[in-house]
Amino acid sequence: MSAQSGRDMLLKLDQTGSGSFLTVAGLRTRNLSFNAASIDTTDAQSVGQWRELLAGGGIKSAALSGAGVFKDAASDALVRSYFFDGTIRDWQLILPDFGTIQGAFQIVALEFGADHTGEVTFDIALESAGQISFVAI
Repeated sequence: MSAQSGRDMLLKLDQTGSGSFLTVAGLRTRNLSFNAASIDTTDAQSVGQWRELLAGGGIKSAALSGAGVFKDAASDALVRSYFFDGTIRDWQLILPDFGTIQGAFQIVALEFGADHTGEVTFDIALESAGQISFVAI
C-alpha cells in the first residue's frame, strides 16, 4: 500500500439514527485504536509456569480521536449536545485504500481552543459503545 493523504481519512456521524452519515467537521488530525483485554488463565499446573491466556476472551474496544474545525454552527451545537447528553450514535471512520470502520460511539472528551489570530478549534475523543464493523475497500 502506498502512502495516503491524511485529508482522505474521514470521520462521519449518523446525526439522526437513520443510517445516513454526514461529515460534521473538518478534522486535521485523526486517530483510531483497537484494544482487547486478555484473560489470564495461568494456574499452578501451567507448563513451565508460563502465562496462559483464554483465546477469544476479554473485552474489545475501539477509540477514535481527532482535532479540527467545525464546518458550521449547527454541527458544533449537535456535537456539544451529544457530549452533554451522553448520546450514543453511530459513527464512521473512512480509511482510504483500507476500509470503513462503523459502530456506536460515545463522545468522552470535547475540548475547545483558539489562537488569538486564528479560528476556534476542537479536540474530540470517542469510545466504542457496542460491536464495531469493518468493511474492506
